[in-house]
Amino acid sequence: MIFNLPETIDASLFTTLPAHFRVAETSTWSLANMGGRAIDSFLEGPSFDRNGQLHVVDIPNGRIFRISEDGGWELFAQYDGWPNGLKIHRDGDFYVADYRRGIVRIDPTTREPEFLLETRDSEGFKGCNDLFFTSDGALYFTDQGQTGLHDPTGRVFRMDAEGRLAMLVATVPSPNGIVANLAQDQIFVAATRGNAIWRLPLLKEGQVSKVGLFIQLSGGIAGPDGLALDAEGGVLVCQVGLGVLRYDALGLLTHVVRSPAGVLWTNLAFGTGDHHRLFLVDSVGANIHTATMPVPGTVLFSHLLT
Repeated sequence: MIFNLPETIDASLFTTLPAHFRVAETSTWSLANMGGRAIDSFLEGPSFDRNGQLHVVDIPNGRIFRISEDGGWELFAQYDGWPNGLKIHRDGDFYVADYRRGIVRIDPTTREPEFLLETRDSEGFKGCNDLFFTSDGALYFTDQGQTGLHDPTGRVFRMDAEGRLAMLVATVPSPNGIVANLAQDQIFVAATRGNAIWRLPLLKEGQVSKVGLFIQLSGGIAGPDGLALDAEGGVLVCQVGLGVLRYDALGLLTHVVRSPAGVLWTNLAFGTGDHHRLFLVDSVGANIHTATMPVPGTVLFSHLLT
């Protein structure tokens, strides 16, 4: 039988944003993205540094938090922006996909932002969402903005190690999480409002061809958000409202990490150590959950490269 019932995995609470960091306010971002509700935070972008410390961004407040191994929180950096996605480069620098400021680099020593890429051909981005590095130093990122099925003009970009920028596709209904496969010859993109994972085959020249669907999803309350890759080429998908779905390299569903009622996991990252521990971000509740996965996460393209 090719289609087996997926194995269910339960997560547990690791840590929650302390009360002194919580001041509920309305903002331009919350007016457009949270129905105008006053919120104290919206966490995204989990990423680990070389010391095994987790970092997450807080979009409406322009904050980056550092979380220790015992669950303690520190305000690592704050700047005038809406940080949406975060990856820590192998050189130690922080790279942020900022909804308002484009691609931002933050020096881990000074903790000051450098607005690396705010425009393309003098035009601003729609709203950068997430990013990912391949082992050749190329940076791939999604430009989501307010796109969706009504306006399928979300974009995926690549900036190579020399700083050359290329647009790979411009027809995605709400491009969000992004990750490469193990061979680095395909890019997976979460098309949130299309409720699907797109596959972008990479040509030798660096462009894409025959873009197609890898997984067509259903249900949830928004669609797929964050993506991660494991050591067997499995793709882990945050399906908002349902939990985390793990698909093998052929796209067959193998595991479901169940989300507790009311918990909205939007993004995820494998921890350091043996890489079996998965960290899950509850954006609205400002909580971090963990689950132990049977297949470890890959570190092939991560900040752990030497």
